[in-house]
Amino acid sequence: MTTTMSLAPGSSDGALLASVVYIVDDDEDVRQSLGSLLRSVGHRVEVFSSPLEFVDSKRDNIPSCLILDVRLRGENGLAFQQAIVKIAPHIPILFITGYPDVEMSVKAMKAGAMDFFSKPFREQDMLDAVTQALRRDAERLSFESSTADLRSRYGSLTPKERDVLEFVLAGLLNKQIADEMHVSEITIKLHRGQVMRKMAARSVVELVRQAQVLDVKPRASTRRP
Repeated sequence: MTTTMSLAPGSSDGALLASVVYIVDDDEDVRQSLGSLLRSVGHRVEVFSSPLEFVDSKRDNIPSCLILDVRLRGENGLAFQQAIVKIAPHIPILFITGYPDVEMSVKAMKAGAMDFFSKPFREQDMLDAVTQALRRDAERLSFESSTADLRSRYGSLTPKERDVLEFVLAGLLNKQIADEMHVSEITIKLHRGQVMRKMAARSVVELVRQAQVLDVKPRASTRRP
């Protein structure tokens, strides 16, 4: 059974407006108390009694994090951490457990967990960890969105415009690029202007940074100095 609650109006800065915290724990009391704690500061919360329920649920593409119990009835939270890579590879995971040991926490952290809490834990520590996890996931989604937009802009370039871009990245001047491509300098200026416009780059420095994100390599001159 899944419980969902929208973000409360007038929430504090500690809760992201469009985000969700998932809780997977087979202890109903823990689900209710932890869910109530998070909702009290304005977080949207969805709770699950088993990993299978979480896997079968519909998840929005918004900043999120997962609070996961290490010891679940008939299942192992650490093993589920490995399996979750296939369905939600980037979701930040916060582990909770009533039976902590050093080896367990080390395994969880090495596998990518953001934090590891032993019950009982301080409420403020959990709230701080959730806020940090949601912000990290928000930054990831923002980067992915901007990168997708950048790839779309790069995809709009014609083959000749891509050639010009690669020569620009190599530091060649318009005249040198014209010699390389066997066209007039004015033609290169036009292509270069189109590249800057389509890529929405305000300077060559910005264009170079965009190319680094896209892994577009400079093209070296074939002519001797």
